[in-house]
Order: sequence, then C-alpha cells, then structure tokens
Amino acid sequence: MPIVQVVILAVVQGLTEFLPISSTAHLYLTSWLLGWQVEQLSFDISLHIGTLLAVVIYFFRDWLQIIGQGLGMSWGHDRELGQNRGLFWLLVIGTIPVGVAGLAFGKQAEGPWRDPFVIGAMLVAVGVLMWIADRRAHKARDLSALDLKDAAVIGAAQALAVVPGTSRSGITISAGLFRGLDREAAARFSFLLSTPAIAAAAAKALYELVKHDGFAALVSPQFTIGVTLSALTGCAVIAWFLRYLRDNTLKVFIYYRIVFGIIVLALAFIRRPA
Repeated sequence: MPIVQVVILAVVQGLTEFLPISSTAHLYLTSWLLGWQVEQLSFDISLHIGTLLAVVIYFFRDWLQIIGQGLGMSWGHDRELGQNRGLFWLLVIGTIPVGVAGLAFGKQAEGPWRDPFVIGAMLVAVGVLMWIADRRAHKARDLSALDLKDAAVIGAAQALAVVPGTSRSGITISAGLFRGLDREAAARFSFLLSTPAIAAAAAKALYELVKHDGFAALVSPQFTIGVTLSALTGCAVIAWFLRYLRDNTLKVFIYYRIVFGIIVLALAFIRRPA
C-alpha cells in the first residue's frame, strides 16, 4: 500500500473514530471514491491498534481507578469515578451486547452491509436519532450516577455499531443522553465502553493475520505509520471533543451526518461501487 494512502487513511481513522460521524463510513468511502483497493488486513489491524492506544493512553488513569475500585481497592482521585465504585462491572455488563452482535453479524458487517446505500441510510438515521437525543439533553447526571440500567441500555446501543455508518460514539452518546447523562459524561462513558470492544476486534484480527501470514506483516513501515498516526490523531480528537461538549451541543455533527449521508446516497445511485 502506498505511503500516501496509509497516511490519509490513518488520519481519517483517528479523526472519525471518536467523533459521532462513523469511521467505517469515512474509510470505506474514501477508498471507494479515490478508487483504492479495500485496506489490507495488516493495515486494518494497525488502525485498530492505533485507536486502541489512543483511548487507553488518554484514559489510562481512569482505567487504573476503575479497575482498582472494581477489585475493592482505593485508587485514583477522580470524584465522579470515586463515587461509582461499581463502574468496572457496569462496563463489563455494557460490553456483552456488542460481543454477541460481533459474533452473530461480523461477516455481514464486513461483507454485504459495507455498502454505500446502507452506510448513507445509517448516517442519516442515526443523525436524526442524535438530533432527538441532543434536544432532550440536560445537565442532570454524571458518571457518579450511572447505574445498571444505564449500562445495559448504552451497551445494547453499542451493539448497533456493527452496522457500517452507525458510529459507535454517535449511537452510545445518544443512548446516554436519552438516559439523562450530560453530554460530557455520555461521551466519556462511550469512550470507556469502546475500549474492550476495540481491543477484542484488534486481538481477533491480529490472531487471524499471524495465523495466516506470521509476524512479518507487523514490522512494515505502513503498519508503524498506521498505528502511530491513528493513535496520535485519536488522542487529540478525544481531548478536543470532551472539552467541546462541556459548553456545546452535538448540532454541528448532526448536520454533518445528515448532509454527508444524503450525498453518499446520491453518489450510490449515480456510481455503484465495483
């Protein structure tokens, strides 16, 4: 894969994975519109690892506190996390639905569902859902108040992210807003909840790659660049997005999704992918 293609797709992944606009849609459509071949498995893994590193690095202290509290230890000084000592187990429960959905529908998500008609429709549909959720949002609850029902609902919403064009962060943040979380808390829980799912996807793909091609594919310049750029870009986006949500709504992302989705559907009618 040419280096310029690696750089563009890695930056696209880092920019779109944590914003509620669907990284899968942007990666697929970038390759489709530019006439590039579908990303190689080794490069796809590099993007998974890069975004996993981004969320782990940014939330490293949070995860130490969450895991420590889940195991009965006192660790960390974050007030919200400290007041919800069962958050680790809520994250475990919330991760179960996406694991089941991935096993049940993984082949469809990587095959027939990766279609511009599906992607465009989901961009618009979830954009409308985000609009409804954002209009109902009010600064009422933070992570200290998150409970079992919240985790179950948001976890079930994350399962829908296996459908290309949905956006993991878009659907889970919307679910959090419907459950009465404030925007920043909904996004923070969304990113924490995404960590096990991204890790599992990366581990599965890495196992398949090593099983068929060995470790040689993991030491290429393309792999290193993909991991590094997607991780650095992802970290920057997480930091910016959480700050943005303290004083702003999701409106700009909603408009973007809907307009982008309409454009994708129009292009799909005009130019079917090969």
